[in-house]
Amino acid sequence: MPAEPEFDLALAGGGLANTLIAWRVLMRAPGTRVCLVEGGPTLGGNHTWSFHESDLTAEQRAWIAPLVVHAWPRQAVQFAGRPMRWVEAGYASITSERLHASALLRLQAAGACVRLGTAVRSLTPTQVNTADGGSVQARAVIDGRGFAPSPQLRLAHQKFLGLELELAHDHGLVGPLVMDADVPQHEGYRFVYVLPLAPRRLLIEDTYYADSGRLDTRALHERVLRYARQRGWTVTRVLREEQGVLPLALAGDIDAFWRARRGQPCSGLRAGLFHPTTGYSLAQAVRLADVVALWMANPAAPGVPRSAGCRTEPGLATELARLIEAHARRVWRRQAFFRALNRMLFQAARPDARHAVLAHFYRLPDRLVSRFYGERLSWADKLRIVTGKPPVPIAAALKAVFAARGPSTGTLP
Repeated sequence: MPAEPEFDLALAGGGLANTLIAWRVLMRAPGTRVCLVEGGPTLGGNHTWSFHESDLTAEQRAWIAPLVVHAWPRQAVQFAGRPMRWVEAGYASITSERLHASALLRLQAAGACVRLGTAVRSLTPTQVNTADGGSVQARAVIDGRGFAPSPQLRLAHQKFLGLELELAHDHGLVGPLVMDADVPQHEGYRFVYVLPLAPRRLLIEDTYYADSGRLDTRALHERVLRYARQRGWTVTRVLREEQGVLPLALAGDIDAFWRARRGQPCSGLRAGLFHPTTGYSLAQAVRLADVVALWMANPAAPGVPRSAGCRTEPGLATELARLIEAHARRVWRRQAFFRALNRMLFQAARPDARHAVLAHFYRLPDRLVSRFYGERLSWADKLRIVTGKPPVPIAAALKAVFAARGPSTGTLP
């Protein structure tokens, strides 16, 4: 008989999704043998993840509370020719630094193996092969190494470069400015995102809803500093830089997407789990962590077809892959309306007029905006979003909405 694997669960990649899964599994199923393998020197890389308070349940907010570095009771948006709009909805941010410090402490205290500086060369559903020639054997392996381009998905991008800045004087902001679109438009829809981290410290991100994922880091770096000067802020020091290219879903063949995974359990962006219109991934990462942890704590629970011998290797990997795929398919189906909106934004609106689509959306009540971000829209909400004076030509909008191919690619629900 083959030797018993050293671990029950191995997680390839120590980003947000896998780190949260490891944390939550050890909360719900103490004693689970967990190994987290990350190629970088820290968990989480160099990122800031934000979420709207209503994206998560009270229980979810409670268990990730140790990771929250900043929280505000409301948030603002700004569009050209309009007064600043305050949305009365809570907003919070998690940093890679806090994720690493807090998660590492808790994982190690719970007996988890955390291997930093260990690049993953390849993997299977039950084995992680590392670049140093080693391997990790587990009853199941989750691949959470970030987004991988997929021919089964049709995507646009939200791309950004952010600078954390130290200022000579107080900036005066009382809450995050999550979308300042009263700026010159480039490459499609451009806005600036500003988080007040301390009275004299800001994170400013120059952000684009664009067809191309290419980043001109030099130009964006200068635009961030120019924006700060135009707001009257004197920068004394650049403390940190981060950048990213987030996928925004337009359409796709979800059946082909999961066939291409070949039974490999995946998480986060690797599993296509992100808000299709904002690119935000934290809420989906928290939800998946809950799904996996509940199942690991009670594998006999209903909800996923089970095979004989599911608690013996490689049955755990097979059943975990089924669990995650079933969850991701449910999310995909619920997100169909958002993909249709994305097609209107990217295919019906001229690149230099995309800001009008977002301005049109932000005419809506605070609670509807919160439900939009939390992916909890009712039929009445959806109708209200698409009614009113259209910001794009009707014919072009209809053509874009029904442009998806196949029964599962994002037609209106």
